[in-house]
Amino acid sequence: MIRENQKLLNRFNVLSDAALIYVMIPVAYWLRFRVLQGTEAIALASYLWLGIFITLAMLFAFAARGIYQTTRVMSIRIEVVKLLEASLLIMLLLFGGLFLYHGEQYSRLLLGFFFLLSTGSVICKHVMIRKSLRALRKAGKNLKHVLIVGSGKNAVRYLATIRRNREIGFDAIGYIAGQEGGLAIPYLGGYEALEDVLKRQQPDEVVSAIELEDDGRTPRIIACCEKAGVKLSIIPFYAEYMPTHPQYDDLDGIPLLNIRRIPLENYANAILKRATDIIVSLAMLLVLSPLMLLCAVGVRLSSPGPVLFRQQRVGKGERLFTMYKFRSLVVNASSDTAWSQKTDARRTYFGAWIRHFSLDELPQLFNVLRGDMSLVGPRPELPAFVNRFKEEIPLYMVRHQVRPGITGWAQIHGFRGDTPIKERVEHDIWYIENWSFLLDIQILLETLLRGRFINDEKLSRKASFGAQAQPPEHGKTR
Repeated sequence: MIRENQKLLNRFNVLSDAALIYVMIPVAYWLRFRVLQGTEAIALASYLWLGIFITLAMLFAFAARGIYQTTRVMSIRIEVVKLLEASLLIMLLLFGGLFLYHGEQYSRLLLGFFFLLSTGSVICKHVMIRKSLRALRKAGKNLKHVLIVGSGKNAVRYLATIRRNREIGFDAIGYIAGQEGGLAIPYLGGYEALEDVLKRQQPDEVVSAIELEDDGRTPRIIACCEKAGVKLSIIPFYAEYMPTHPQYDDLDGIPLLNIRRIPLENYANAILKRATDIIVSLAMLLVLSPLMLLCAVGVRLSSPGPVLFRQQRVGKGERLFTMYKFRSLVVNASSDTAWSQKTDARRTYFGAWIRHFSLDELPQLFNVLRGDMSLVGPRPELPAFVNRFKEEIPLYMVRHQVRPGITGWAQIHGFRGDTPIKERVEHDIWYIENWSFLLDIQILLETLLRGRFINDEKLSRKASFGAQAQPPEHGKTR
C-alpha cells in the first residue's frame, strides 16, 4: 500500500510541478509586457514553445536531484535547497544557450520573472505537501511498518529516533534478536525466525541493527529480505563513527568508505566560501564603521585599559591565532583561562551592553579578512579548553578541519556562551559535513533577521570582581 501511495504521490508531484512551471510563462509575459509596459520583440507563442523545453529540462533536473524519490527522511530544508540548485542550473544553461545562439529577442527580464515565479511556486507546493504529510503521519496515518533486526545500542537508538520524530511516519511492529529484551516493542522470535516473520508480518521495510558479534548473520538477513521482496536498510555496527553523508571510493571493485567527508576540502567550495568571506566582511566593515567607532569610544570611557581585547584561540589545523574583540571586561588575570558566564562579575556596564548585542565581536571581521576566521563556522576555543575537550568529547577535533566562524549552525540553535559543549560540537560537526553555500547564507540570514546575535546575558553588573568562571560540564549547562 505504501509503495502504491508513493507512486501516486510522485506522479502528482511531476504533473503538478509541470503545470506550475509552464503556467508561469504567460504570467511572466503579462508582468513584463502588460504591467511594466515593455516592448514586445516576439509573440507569446514563441515563449510558450520555449516553455515546453524549459519545463521538461526542469523536471529532469528535479528528478536528477532526487526530488521525486521517497522523501520521508529528507528534511524540508534539504529538499528546498535541491529545488533551488536544479532551477538555478537550468536558468544558467538557458541564459548561456541564448547568448551563444544569439537569442537577443527573448526578454531576459521576462525569463528572470519566470524562474522566480516557477521556482517559488514549486517550492511552496512541495513545502505544503511535506508539511501536510508530516501532520498526517504524526496523527498515525500513512505509516511505514518496520521490522527491526537486533536489540543492541543501534537498535535502541533507531527506535528512540523514529518515536521521537513521529512526523517521519515509521512504525516499529516488532523485533527479532538472539534473545528477548532490550526494546519496548513486541519480540517476534530469534534470528532463525526471520523468514517466517517476513511472511507473516509483511513489513514495508526491515532495518538491520545487529552488533559486531552478530555480523556473520548479515548474508542470511540479506537473502531473506531479497527472497521476500522487502526493502532492507542496514545500520552498521560502526555507525557512531560514520559521517552524515558517507562517501565511497572504488578500488577495482572494492568499496572504500571515507569516514569523514568535508565538502570544504573541494577547492571550488573553499574558493567560493573564502571569496564570500572577503566581500561580505569588507562590506560590513564599511557599513558598520560608525558603530564600531562608537563602541571603541564607549570601551575607552567605561574603564581603564585597551580598547581591543586580544586572545589566543585555536583555528583551522589547530593553528593558534590572535582573535580580536572589543574589551567588555575589566582587565583581569583570568582572561585567558576563565569561561565567561551569563552573570560574569568581570564585566563593565558598557561591556555587558555590547556583549548582550554581540557588538564586542565586530572586530573579528578583521580576523575574517586575515583568513584566521570565516563568517560562518564553529566558534574558536581557548587552547586550554581544546586540550581538555579533545580528551572528553568524541570527534571534538573535527571542528578544526575548517576555519572557525563568527556565527554558526550551533549558534543559531542557541548553543553559544555558557551552553553544553557536547551538543554544540554535534551541531558543528553536522555543519562541517553538510556545508553548502546556501547553508551559509541561511545561517547569516537567521543570525541577522531572527536576532541570533542577541545574548541572554544579564545587563546588570555585579559588584564583585573576584569570581572566576569555569567551563561547564560538557553534558549539561551550568
